[in-house]
Amino acid sequence: MLLRRLSLVGCALTVALGTAACTDDAEPESQPSKPPTTSKQPVKPREVTFGAYGSEEEVAAFQSVVDSFNAASSTRKVTLKSWPDHESALEDVLAGNAPDAFLTSRIDLGQLVAADALQPVSLLLDERGVDFGDRFSRDAVDAFAMDDELQCMAYSVSPMVIYYNTQMVDFDKMERREYDVPTADDEGNRDRWTLAEFGAAAQFASRRGNDKRGVWIDPTLQGLAPFIYSGDGEVFDDDREPTSLSFSDDNTREALSETLAILRDPTLTPTNAQLARATPVQLFKRGELAMIAGFRNLVPELRDAEGLDFDVLPMPIIDTRATVGDISGLCLSSDSQVQGDAADFIAYAVSDAAIATVASTGYIVPANTEVAASEDFLAPTLEPEHSGIFNASIRYMEVPPFIDRRDELTEAVTPLLERLVTAPGVLDLELITEQIDQASQAVLSPEETESPSESPSESPSEPTESPSE
Repeated sequence: MLLRRLSLVGCALTVALGTAACTDDAEPESQPSKPPTTSKQPVKPREVTFGAYGSEEEVAAFQSVVDSFNAASSTRKVTLKSWPDHESALEDVLAGNAPDAFLTSRIDLGQLVAADALQPVSLLLDERGVDFGDRFSRDAVDAFAMDDELQCMAYSVSPMVIYYNTQMVDFDKMERREYDVPTADDEGNRDRWTLAEFGAAAQFASRRGNDKRGVWIDPTLQGLAPFIYSGDGEVFDDDREPTSLSFSDDNTREALSETLAILRDPTLTPTNAQLARATPVQLFKRGELAMIAGFRNLVPELRDAEGLDFDVLPMPIIDTRATVGDISGLCLSSDSQVQGDAADFIAYAVSDAAIATVASTGYIVPANTEVAASEDFLAPTLEPEHSGIFNASIRYMEVPPFIDRRDELTEAVTPLLERLVTAPGVLDLELITEQIDQASQAVLSPEETESPSESPSESPSEPTESPSE
């Protein structure tokens, strides 16, 4: 199509030139024309705003991308606007203060589309030669497809993995002492492990006592979801329009039962005293905790921790490989008056050179597969040694449904999840999973759970005991 358009333009130009020649022959000018006097006025570049969120280092890297774009263009000038996190960005955009182009999290896509805040980017980026095929993660790109349009361009994707202290979890030493360890390939790389091997690593790291602990997993929906999905369970009752969590599902309960055998073991997890004086990440950095789950944005902080040697492994497997994660994308504001210029900037921002600038900070996993396979991301001279685990885990990510009342859902179920994971004593798994589902229904399907005769104090979703002190 593009070639045909160029051909038509060429034909039109030929006809125009021929017509002009005939006219000059028939009606020559009687007097030579005076050359026009022109005075060149400086052209003011068109203003484009770009919004991004993240750490100071990430924002500085985005500023470098903006500066590089501006240096190559005399007709457009991009100005960077920054937010501390995606929640702040979402609030600003929904309030009508959207930049022309902006970074967003995939979990906010539903609200942005419902608010008509976006201009789909598929056609605009296709016209600018952006290759949606082999050069970008298909899973990440598909995550931003909605209403048969690519709403935003996938920028980064960060699956949850296990960070482990390589001094506390020494697989060679474990193997010599006949612990279960993940199998190594011919080059000594370990790229998958079972829940039993994960538990063995926690036991090995905790064996000496002295407040050394093996593992911590946050007692949240996000923290438990990879284990549930790996055990062929479900977190929500429906992937598109959930009305409840699905913790009462038989497969979910079975996956939780196997996982909690590790996470509820007080000899493997941090004590209340440890958690009172430090976060799990701080304990990990100090060498008091062997394993935590996290995303790519932890890497720079851990690299700066003195005396810490660490690496990564995928989330452990119960039945199938699974994880969760966050995907970010670059979007166009539907209110922008310079959508073409903003689309030019997005096309530049997802190019190899531009993404490499941000990837080199260590905070993101690029959706651009060329950069994700390059040394700008893999950083072979820096920890973690096996950054390729992030790339390999992307295909096993479970993408959650859009939930407008996500914060309310978190507030409703977190106390129960904390009891599930951390409360001492015998756990009634059947009862607490039912309570978790009922608490979620009050947020996800309130019209079906309201009862005029039921007072708040009589609600079965209320906890019957306080969380562990």
